Amino acid sequence: MGIFNTRQFSKSTQLLTSITIVLFVSIGCFFTTHLIGYKVIALLLLMTVSILAMLFDIMPVLISALLSALIWNFFFIPPIYTFHINTAEDLLMFCLYFSVALINAVLTFKIKQTEKQARDREEKENTIKLYNTLLNSLSHELRTPIATILGAVDTIKGNNNKLSSIQQNELLSQIDIASIRLNDQVENLLNISRLETGLLKLHLQWCDVNELINLVIQKTTTNKQIIYTTNDALPICKMDSGLIEQVIKNIIANAIQYTPNHTIINIEALVIDNVLSIIITDNGNGIPTELLSEVFNKFYRLPNTKAGGTGLGLSIAKGFTEAHNGKISAINNLPKGLKIIVELPVETTYINSLKNE
Repeated sequence: MGIFNTRQFSKSTQLLTSITIVLFVSIGCFFTTHLIGYKVIALLLLMTVSILAMLFDIMPVLISALLSALIWNFFFIPPIYTFHINTAEDLLMFCLYFSVALINAVLTFKIKQTEKQARDREEKENTIKLYNTLLNSLSHELRTPIATILGAVDTIKGNNNKLSSIQQNELLSQIDIASIRLNDQVENLLNISRLETGLLKLHLQWCDVNELINLVIQKTTTNKQIIYTTNDALPICKMDSGLIEQVIKNIIANAIQYTPNHTIINIEALVIDNVLSIIITDNGNGIPTELLSEVFNKFYRLPNTKAGGTGLGLSIAKGFTEAHNGKISAINNLPKGLKIIVELPVETTYINSLKNE
């Protein structure tokens, strides 16, 4: 953020603001002339113009520089209240002041342009790097299930009469798992595209959170234990159930992907002060504390993790959560593992009151 936020102001707003600042400083200097002298005032006005040059575009700054020079001449250089300058020294100082103010404005503008070009180059390089990472991941993540499906189909077609029912069911199971994996990757790509392009729109509806979480668990294929105890005290919440289902699904998928086989995944849901909290914990290896803030970044994958995944799942979960004006965070679970907390401000009601609407 920083001071450069002022660049978003219109040119007229920048001009009005810069003139106001110059006038305000000049008035302050006018009442202290007898204490500091007109030469020190020149430095104060020059510093003011320098600060404006850091904040605003070049035209408002050039006009401010011209205005400050005229004000210094008229109100401070003897004889005051006139543009006449008596001494050669004061005339030289005035010319130097005007020149330095203009040169400072131009040079600062050039520096800002150079910085902007450098930032643009860096952003382009980062974008290329990120998309190279995505393409490298996709080359594996999409090709593997496709190859599995094609291989299983070829086996069934070429050996249909030789395969036992058990073998056929095994191949069909492989096709099913690979299809689900492929569908998940395509969904992630479509979802990240919706977030990137700003096309995401919420479709709010009343939702039973217990039912939603149990539905995600039923759809999840894993040999790891997922535990959720239905919370009968939960109210009905208004939210985009499709997006929140994807949030929960992506967090669970991340836990399944990057934790050991013996890992247990626990899910908890509660509502306090109209804030729905969905807490998903595991007893896996956890994440180094210094990397916790990175896990929701697009394409980010922890160093030295096993192959698989595009690094989009938690990024999408964050985007969908923030679309609800909520927040998502990760902390290390004690004594070990990871805890991801999704907090959503929601409108709530209970079944009885909902039926009466």
